[in-house]
Amino acid sequence: MKAIRIHEFGEPNVLKYEDIPESQPGPGEVRIKVIAAGVNPVDWKIRSGYMELPLPMTMGSDIAGVVDVAGQGVESFQPEDEVFGKASPGEGGYAEYTVVNSSQIAQKPKSIGFIESAAIPTAGLAAWQSLFDIAGLERGQTVLIHGAAGGVGSFAVQFAKWKGAYVIGTASSKNAEFLKNIGCDEVIDYRNQQFEDIVGNLDVVLDTIGGDTLEKSWSVLKPGGFLVTTVASIPEEKPQKYGVRAERLMTQANGKELAQIAAIIDENKIRPIITTVLPLADAQKAHEMSESGHTRGKIVLRVAEDPK
Repeated sequence: MKAIRIHEFGEPNVLKYEDIPESQPGPGEVRIKVIAAGVNPVDWKIRSGYMELPLPMTMGSDIAGVVDVAGQGVESFQPEDEVFGKASPGEGGYAEYTVVNSSQIAQKPKSIGFIESAAIPTAGLAAWQSLFDIAGLERGQTVLIHGAAGGVGSFAVQFAKWKGAYVIGTASSKNAEFLKNIGCDEVIDYRNQQFEDIVGNLDVVLDTIGGDTLEKSWSVLKPGGFLVTTVASIPEEKPQKYGVRAERLMTQANGKELAQIAAIIDENKIRPIITTVLPLADAQKAHEMSESGHTRGKIVLRVAEDPK
């Protein structure tokens, strides 16, 4: 089968489109014929060597496809089921087939295709877990989302609005109309406005940027408010100094939460935002685009044609 692999860490040119053997599912696992694979910042961070992982390895985590073989003990999925989820570390999603633990996947949303479904898992789970599992966002609260037009941010805006929160997003002015269309009540142009001079007394801040943005976010929270960051460590002294709570997100694969997200999508409450679709062989270009940090929504690799 074809797959995108790396044999060394480095720039996008270390991504190799090559033939590898198909894996077989073990107990509790399924093998999936991948139709589409989502691209995430963590993919190019792994490729660059930010994490020590065994080489060679197949890249990618987000997948949507069709169950090919169900391993021993798997009862919740059958061959031909249309699913989406996160590939197992080392197996990778940038491949024609991948093997995953059945707890990491869910039936894909019925109302959208494989391309859209592949854009959901990592970014969707990051937004869901940040807002609800960690920060406990509730109806009527106010949330500030930094990087609101990005992959995680665009899901977070929609989830927060679905929950009934008042949603403020930071982004460039070119994305203001887009963000209002998907649920932002206010959009702050980070290039020309200082968010810390405009908002305050917030219940939740979701930071996907880090650096100065994170540093300036402490002061806009109300006492007891919650800051969640997807990109940086939490300085020990900051939460106590400002009387707030804080946590760095480590996204967890969770098939049950993916099933909840799929149900909300099928209710037409939210939708994945996709900026570019490329063939699997163009993974290098996809990484270059993702690494630029200026894409709206998600990039997806088309691995195979939709079987329908």
